Amino acid sequence: MTTRLLIVDDHAVVRSGLRMLLENERNIEIVGEAGNAEEAIEAATRLKPNVILMDIGLPDLSGIEATHEIKKRLLDVAIVALTIHEDEEYFFKMLEAGATGYVPKSAAPDELLTAIRAAATGQVYLYPSLAKLLVRDFLNGGRPAEEQVRSEITTREQEILTYLAEGANNEEIANSLVISPKTVARHRENIMRKLNLHSRAELVRYAIRKGIIKA
Repeated sequence: MTTRLLIVDDHAVVRSGLRMLLENERNIEIVGEAGNAEEAIEAATRLKPNVILMDIGLPDLSGIEATHEIKKRLLDVAIVALTIHEDEEYFFKMLEAGATGYVPKSAAPDELLTAIRAAATGQVYLYPSLAKLLVRDFLNGGRPAEEQVRSEITTREQEILTYLAEGANNEEIANSLVISPKTVARHRENIMRKLNLHSRAELVRYAIRKGIIKA
């Protein structure tokens, strides 16, 4: 059976490279390409591929949103994430949106082919290092480890996290919360340790990603 494949990536060079890699493979027919989410949704609906290679970082909607929309329209299509993102936030969101495969762009070509062929036969393929996240999530009771850590942060620490992310220093936070700067410093150390952060820049990125502050 021939696998009808749609390639979705916002970089034409990447799409061209994937086409060169895959177009001569046995039983794989590349039926189309898309450079953004809107094109991907339209092409998937019109061409009805068996498998879609989906980048996450698209310029309009994200690949996560595109995956969710396509799966609403085409229940039987298999979507494999092919992305630079190897962290658990994107990994779990793509699985929740309906992806049945997840492969980083750093993977070897054989890994990508394995993922496509697995998806075409209704199987799930997860890159080994990412599959470990799923196992860990299961062992943690169904929540990503970062969410479990977040739940351990006290209400006071969440307040201080917000102030820190907005650029306030220890003395300013202390004045706002009517506590001592030493207490703020202690809370700050606890926050950084619990979230495994090492700088203010990392803290700000975390706060934006989690919606604690807006970019």
